Amino acid sequence: MSIQRFVAMIGLAASSSWAAGTTTWEMTTWQDFLRGRLANVSLSRDGQLRPAAPWKVAFEDGQSSVWSAVEAPDGTLYLGTGHKGRVIRISPQGQATTIFTAPEPQVFALALDAQGVLYAGTSPDGKIYRIENGRGTEYFDPKERYIWSLAPGAKPGTLYAGTGERGKVFRITGAGQGELYFDSGQSHITALTLDADQTLLAGSDPNGILYRIRAKDTAFVLYDAPLPEIRSIVRGPEGRLYIGALGGSVAKRAGATGANGASSGLTVVTAPMTITVEAQAGMELKPKSETPKPAAAQASPTPAPQIEISGVEKSAIYRLNADNTVETLWSSKDENAYDLLLTGGSLTFSTDGTGRVYSVGDDRKVTLLDQTNRGDLVRLVKLRSGLAAISSTPGLVLTQGEGAVSATPASYESPVHDAGSVARWGRLEWHGAGPLKFWIRSGNSARPDKTWSEWSAVLSAPGMAATPNARYVQWKSELGPASEIDTVSLAYRPQNNAPTVKNISVVSQLATTGPAAKPQATPAGGAYSITVTDTGDSGASSLSGTATQNAGRAGARQLVVSWTAEDIDNDNLSFTLSFRGEDETLWKTLRTAFAETTFTIDGDALADGRYFFRVIASDRSSNTPADAREGDLVSAPVRIDNTPPLVTVAREGDDIVVKAADGTSALRRCEYSVNAGPWVLAEAEDGVTDSREETFRLRLNGFKTGENLLTVRVTDAAGNPGLAKLVLR
Repeated sequence: MSIQRFVAMIGLAASSSWAAGTTTWEMTTWQDFLRGRLANVSLSRDGQLRPAAPWKVAFEDGQSSVWSAVEAPDGTLYLGTGHKGRVIRISPQGQATTIFTAPEPQVFALALDAQGVLYAGTSPDGKIYRIENGRGTEYFDPKERYIWSLAPGAKPGTLYAGTGERGKVFRITGAGQGELYFDSGQSHITALTLDADQTLLAGSDPNGILYRIRAKDTAFVLYDAPLPEIRSIVRGPEGRLYIGALGGSVAKRAGATGANGASSGLTVVTAPMTITVEAQAGMELKPKSETPKPAAAQASPTPAPQIEISGVEKSAIYRLNADNTVETLWSSKDENAYDLLLTGGSLTFSTDGTGRVYSVGDDRKVTLLDQTNRGDLVRLVKLRSGLAAISSTPGLVLTQGEGAVSATPASYESPVHDAGSVARWGRLEWHGAGPLKFWIRSGNSARPDKTWSEWSAVLSAPGMAATPNARYVQWKSELGPASEIDTVSLAYRPQNNAPTVKNISVVSQLATTGPAAKPQATPAGGAYSITVTDTGDSGASSLSGTATQNAGRAGARQLVVSWTAEDIDNDNLSFTLSFRGEDETLWKTLRTAFAETTFTIDGDALADGRYFFRVIASDRSSNTPADAREGDLVSAPVRIDNTPPLVTVAREGDDIVVKAADGTSALRRCEYSVNAGPWVLAEAEDGVTDSREETFRLRLNGFKTGENLLTVRVTDAAGNPGLAKLVLR
């Protein structure tokens, strides 16, 4: 669809300062709309909002959790609950009846065989019960703590059970008749199903391994998932398998319930077991009897607190092809995919939090079918009349299909948009089809609360957003039966914020460019270079004699003024730099309207003294003259001292008295050298070298006979050295 958009400029209040350009917040893609709140609304892979098929509440139990579900051929739905360990039958007409209450508090697994016999696996210290003709009896006790999964076998009367905390699979062939079929070495067998050739598939935790168990004690690792728990396994056409995996933060959330059925909110943690495959690809694995078991096999550990880690992958759905290649169809750092269901050539899956139902095709394109806002959807069941979604807490069954009528209209609430500063809101525009209604509200807190404005209607056609100036804004829409939303945009003009100068730095350095940076190469007063050899012969001569070579300082000094500035509106900034002396009142401009953040001054341009530097930052290049803002900063006092201390040296008997004075800075260091030897540190006569005038007294012993040269160097706080010499005979 080709869409042309027009965004009108809004009027400005003369008393306010607003950014020159109008900004548009636009929502048009899948990711844009996915961040909002949907109610009875679907989101297509192309980013279109439409009314979803309605749901109805088929069963609700505020006292129990629902962990498992299975449908009988006649349309009867069976539920396994927590806290009270009940099995509930819901007739095709919607009548709910408790048909079995187990001694154990949790029913995590249900299975229905081809003969219509129902099996229930309980936890903790679980057992397997056979429920037939409204009566339940103990069928098998595996002596394991948890029964996580059940799967009827290909042979009549055969039942497989996946257990924890020792990761074992049992094969049960009759009442009280069962055997250990496979010991995975993992902690939990969390999912079971039969492959197309009727071999058993098992998913584990905590290493996320998918096994194909061909026979007793014989298994092949089909896939080692990056996430720790294989949550669900669905068999697809052409030998494909679809695998749902969870991260460790939610694994065994249900399992961490106490014996009394009360959820503790803890995660069962067991020692991990790594299976090392040393054989060639395709070779089967046969566990050895001496394989060490996890720590959980020896003692039931105390559950550890559940830890949620943000910013990492929490859940993923993989497609395992017939040739054992694997593709990731979907992954999320925010949601957990709890259950998978293959319907009509696409894979449907449910998630936690807001109770979303998605579909994903083999092309890896995802559609959000609906957001139920009913908590964690732990199970999906394909009914004869549609789809059932099971919410764990509170226990709830939602059905979608014949007879479902939504009690609330289809609506969408956008995420909160941050304008960065207080903004004036312009036109709210949208593009779609069918009857649509829009509302808008604003506020200055990041999360909408009672301090926000009330929802303000934008009628049923694009128009001005009548909501107060604020930093944050949000819109919502109500969709009619045949409505569709493709794009929504809101024009706004943020308040222009003044730039900020963060800091100013002034440093001295040697000049690196210009004539001052290079010493004179030609001797003063002479036209020729003079070279004297060790034989006394001169390589050149002049009628004017031999010139004295200068050994002055190698280069001049520079002052480098630098600063940092920022603008939260990301405007282009220009700067004005000025200075004044400590005893001056007016600022002297060094440079105006330039973009660089450094400026270099000749070190001799400012006499000794204390100075201040000021930087003014302006955003006028990005705003109208009336809206432009400035920010400034004055530096701390900068002492400029280019003059070395004055040093005098005199002999007083056996002592050498050194006197030094500096007109600007305090003295910091005194050193002396005899006959150009190593420098020796000397301290002031009063014990601390810290004043502008200091006296140093040296006692020199052990001079060589004859003439000796004493050189004294005194350095001030600015690093200027003053020198003097004394010839001792």
